[in-house]
Formats: sequence, structure tokens, C-alpha cells
Amino acid sequence: MPVPLPTADEVKVAPPDAEEVRMIVGGVAAAVAPPGGLTGLQKMMIGSICESMTGFVVPVTRLPRLGPDEFGRALANRDAAFRTRMVHWMLLCELVLKPLPEEVTARVERYAAELGVEDDIMRVARRMARGSYGLALMDFKRSGYMDTWDPKQTEHLHTSGELHDALQECVDDPALVQRWAALTECPPGSLGQAVARFYAARGFAFPGAPGSAPPLLAQHDWVHVLADYGSTVESEIEVFAFIARANDDPRAFSLLAMVVSLFETGYLAKGAGLFEYDPGHLSQAGAEEQMAVRLADAMYRGAKCAAAHEHGIDLLAIDWFEHAGRAIDDVRAELGVVPKSERAVDAGSVGPWQRGGITPYQYAAGQRAAEAAGRAYDSYGAVPA
Repeated sequence: MPVPLPTADEVKVAPPDAEEVRMIVGGVAAAVAPPGGLTGLQKMMIGSICESMTGFVVPVTRLPRLGPDEFGRALANRDAAFRTRMVHWMLLCELVLKPLPEEVTARVERYAAELGVEDDIMRVARRMARGSYGLALMDFKRSGYMDTWDPKQTEHLHTSGELHDALQECVDDPALVQRWAALTECPPGSLGQAVARFYAARGFAFPGAPGSAPPLLAQHDWVHVLADYGSTVESEIEVFAFIARANDDPRAFSLLAMVVSLFETGYLAKGAGLFEYDPGHLSQAGAEEQMAVRLADAMYRGAKCAAAHEHGIDLLAIDWFEHAGRAIDDVRAELGVVPKSERAVDAGSVGPWQRGGITPYQYAAGQRAAEAAGRAYDSYGAVPA
């Protein structure tokens, strides 16, 4: 039986104190543990997310475990949005399991039911646990963030024709190509100039040209520059964690679930109209803790960005061209983008113009594109690790 939502007089809006944090972590850990106990990656993710989002360091392995009923009672005074974030935390730590035991997906669903939370990603997780990866991909396409798609509200993408699908390709739109190419003329230090350099350094085709990313997916490239993330797979995980957490619409969580399923477990073969699976980037040997810290910091930065706006912010729905001529720091200040933590930087989080901020393939592609255009190649400081 779901724990009823609190009334306006009963709801607790203050950040969790140390005792509540201990109960939350105990519940999350109990919900997502496979038969052999929490994996090393799960422990690090739970601990890092807890520390980044609450400021408390808790001993994940030594906390009492809360069952669904106890967890529901512990969050009785929390509203639907808070409860949903807790279920998302469980789902995130569940989706890094490979194989994904059906008993874990069923257990997380019991916790969600007790909290009165429904989320499409639980259905996706259930399909993954049963090995129905094709159906899981279909669910990703027709639920979650993609369910917010409205082809009549896509002026911010500036395509010449209407897009009927969120991730529809657009590879024959000269006007759109010209709009993106004009970013090279933006003032020094501007967001637009930095995005143009981001594309040139990596040999990326501008949206509207053959070989380009779908216009909606290209929106996230502005976030790479704005939030200071490189373009490796590890940085992609950070970018989508940032984007998903900045959006107060719970359906945006599907974006983070998607990249985890692409780049950690490989449950999805393709995603977002461009990415292909490349598993193991959270659990890579010797770097589990670093990636957990980077993921958690990206989520924290996204949450701070959301807090700067009354109802969060959908960073994929912004008309970035309206900000293209502005100084990057001014846009960051307006949108509430805070710097990375020192821990994240020490853990290896890099920007687009640093060593490790570009892949060898992208670096070579940028060189080929420059040669084909008859210009000298400039990576603007970005070199492969």
C-alpha cells in the first residue's frame, strides 16, 4: 500500500539531515543489492552520489538496511518529486548490474510502489533483466524524455522542415548548415565561437550536413562547452548526467539511463540516433571510484542548475543561437552552471580543450577535415590522453 503524500502543512522541504541520509542510503543499498551483495561500483556510486548531493559521507556497507515498508515510512513527509529522485537513484545503481537479476528489478519496483512512484524506466529495466534488449530499446524510444517530444515546438532547432521524430536525422538542410557555420564568426570568448571550435577540432559535421548528428542530439554539444566537458565516452556520461539532473521533469532521467545502458552494460546497442554501445566505462579497472565521483559531481552540478530556475531547465530545449554571441561565463552565470568540484577534476574530469578531452579518432577526424578544407588543423589544446 503506497505511503500517502504529505499535505502542504506536513511536507518536509529542508535538505536531509544526517539521520535521514543514513536511512535513505540504507534503503537504496537494500533495494539494489544483487544476491552476492553490492558490487564495488555500486558501493562507490551510492557513496559518491550521497556525498555530492547531501554533503554527508556515510559508510555504505555498515548501515542498517531498510525494506520497502520502512523506507516508505521514512519518506512519509517527502513530496512526489523527492520520492521520484530516490527511485531514480535506485534505478541508476540497478542499471549498472550485468547480468541484471530479475529479483533486483522486482525489488526496486516494490520500493517504488511503496513510495507511490511510477516510472517508465522500471519497465525498461525489467525487459533488460529478461534479456529483451530490442524491446527495451523500443521502450526508450517511445517513453521517458522522448515522450516530451512535440514536433510543433522545435523552432529552437532551426531546421528548414518539420521533424516528425525526436531523433530524426537531417542531412540535407543547407540553411541549417550555414547557421551553424556562422558560429565561426562569433566574438572571441563567446559560446558560439567555442562550439564552432569544438566541432572543428573533432571533425564533426554541422547539423544539416551528411554525417551529422540529429539536430536534437546536437543540442547537447553546447552543453559540452558550457559545462566544460570533453568528448570522450566518460565525458558523455557526465554531460548526460548533468542534463538529466538539471531538468525537473522526471522523464529526463531516461537520458542518463540510456547512456549507462550504452556505455557501461551495453544493454542497448544504439541510442540517441548516433551513439553505439561501448561498455565498461564506469567499471573500468582502476577507475571505478574516479568515474563514480565524476558522475556524482555532474549530477550535483545539474541539480544546482535546476535550482537556479523555478521548474528546472531543459537544456535540450534552449535556442542556443540566442546565446551564441555572449561570453561563456555570462551564459553560465545566467543558467546557474557552477564549476566542477576539485574532487571531480582530481578524478580526471576534463574540458574540451585539455589533454584527454578528445578521443584519438576525433583528433584524427579533425585533422582530415582540416586537410580537406585546405586549412591548418587546430585542436585548440585538446589532445588524446
